Amino acid sequence: MNQFQLNQDQQLLLDHADRFGREQLLPLAEKMDNEEWWPDDIMPRLGKLGFLGITIPEKYGGVGLGYIESGVILQAFSRYNHALGLSWIAHDNLCANNIYNNGSEAVREEFLPNLCSGKWTGCLGLTEPGAGSDALGSMRARAVKDGDNYVINGTKLFITNGPVADVCLLYAKTQPGQGSKGVTAFVVKTDSPGFRVAQKLTKMGFRGSQTAELVFEDLVVPKENIIGDENQGHKVVMGGLDFERATIAPISVGIAERALTLSVEYAKTREQFGKPISEFQMIQSYLADMYTWIETMKTFCWQVLAECDAIESHDAGHGEIHARSAASVMYCANMCNRVLDYAVQIHGGSGYIWESEVNRLFRATKLLEIGAGTTEVRKMIIAAELLK
Repeated sequence: MNQFQLNQDQQLLLDHADRFGREQLLPLAEKMDNEEWWPDDIMPRLGKLGFLGITIPEKYGGVGLGYIESGVILQAFSRYNHALGLSWIAHDNLCANNIYNNGSEAVREEFLPNLCSGKWTGCLGLTEPGAGSDALGSMRARAVKDGDNYVINGTKLFITNGPVADVCLLYAKTQPGQGSKGVTAFVVKTDSPGFRVAQKLTKMGFRGSQTAELVFEDLVVPKENIIGDENQGHKVVMGGLDFERATIAPISVGIAERALTLSVEYAKTREQFGKPISEFQMIQSYLADMYTWIETMKTFCWQVLAECDAIESHDAGHGEIHARSAASVMYCANMCNRVLDYAVQIHGGSGYIWESEVNRLFRATKLLEIGAGTTEVRKMIIAAELLK
């Protein structure tokens, strides 16, 4: 499937999400960044407006659209409030979409309606203090079977939405000594005894998006809450990561688009040597490069999202989509970094000031090269598929 531009409905959705982002999310962004503040009413508001459960069928309270529609919403939100955008995609894709793709019918019916309405906020519990890029092989969180339940002990780190989540899609080792296998996925309510937010983490960027260390101390989870098959959580992780990478890439697009808009406006109004800096060829060269990088980011990002829509969930985690989703998020993150480097250069001293919007965007770029698998891991995935 080749899709290098949005169809009419997708463009209308992008425009609708853009208006909402500009009018409702941009006014929240500065306070969220300065105070690491989270607007407690935002998820119910998004649910009421149909901005949650984008890839979840209507029977569970979702919207029943595809990954590309999810991507354009995230792109628009991230133009104006990338911290909110990150929390939104962690909720809607990493948690809710994974539960839908891999959960039993009973689990879907129990958890998805409240996630789609925004009554509950979701998070994904995978990364640990000693297990980042090797999240599965180095996992130390243990789930021990006890009758019809599992008892989980361990720690997760850098968990987006951790401090505000009601539901966690949690991974733990159920068969130690199996390397990257022997892992099981569970869906857990965060108010369960033994589930604790150990600390809220202070970050350089995406500061309004709440991030935590989670600790599990004799957390009892019924076996009915297993997502996917017992001891086969690696399949849930790998397939989910492909969709995660493809759907997270639009954050970079939205941030870069906003940076270009701000840079054009600044170049037109900032005067040096008796004329606007937009009249200097060096500034024009920067703007032209930024525009070109953004256009290629958009088309590649949309294309891979369309390819995700064309496959079944069990087909992710290997093959061409495994490489292309890694390539999409890697390229978009790398280009976003370059766009923001130029944007701050164009803004000069004002771009280096913490309070400026372009500075807030610049501080966000590094996470996009680390989260959902680092740039280096993405290259390993691409190379491994090429060399098969």
